[in-house]
Amino acid sequence: MKNIKLVVLDMAGTTVDEDNVVYKTVQKVINDKGFNVSLEEVLAHGAGKEKHQAITDVLKACTDATDIATIAGEAFANFKPTLKLAYEQLNVKTFPGVKEMMENLRSKGVFVVLNTGYDRKTASSLLLKLGWETSKDIDGLVTADDVSNGRPQPDMIYKAMDLCNITESQEVLKAGDSTIDIEEGKNAKCGLTVGVLTGAQNEDQLKTAAPDYILSSLATLPEVLKG
Repeated sequence: MKNIKLVVLDMAGTTVDEDNVVYKTVQKVINDKGFNVSLEEVLAHGAGKEKHQAITDVLKACTDATDIATIAGEAFANFKPTLKLAYEQLNVKTFPGVKEMMENLRSKGVFVVLNTGYDRKTASSLLLKLGWETSKDIDGLVTADDVSNGRPQPDMIYKAMDLCNITESQEVLKAGDSTIDIEEGKNAKCGLTVGVLTGAQNEDQLKTAAPDYILSSLATLPEVLKG
């Protein structure tokens, strides 16, 4: 196994299959303000980001709005209650083989920490639906609420390293389904960055961030570490 002691895994679209409900909700609260952005536009400009930032960036890139700060603030105020309602009706699951992959890594002494652009309340509700517990199924959870700077800044990865007493970022692998996950890993100087095709962005989009690997699913991650 390569000298990786910690894997930091994104949640939605990477370890958690929630049918893009978060980005569909971002799309809804923006379009409720009188716009007509597509889900593809939301994924292209908002994937992986803290959600207020995602709304702001989609408005900037995909609309002719002038008072973006005000509109983004109003849309974000509607985001959490709208998402809460969507989650209450949602069947959250993981992708095939991902739970077994995490168990495999942890059995070999590799720490597994989830990180996310979600706030802690949303992320915790996802874990609850999955039945995953910290220390039993994962070694930690780092959310946008836990750091000063969200992706692509490396703060969440540094926080995960602190949780697991890892001091060398070359011993960390970061995996996610969007370019901003890869940028986050590179900004943290992770030893490996991995894109996965189960979520927000396609292979061509992920390649623009130049990850070390692009996998069809996280389930095959142990094969990467054997190389």
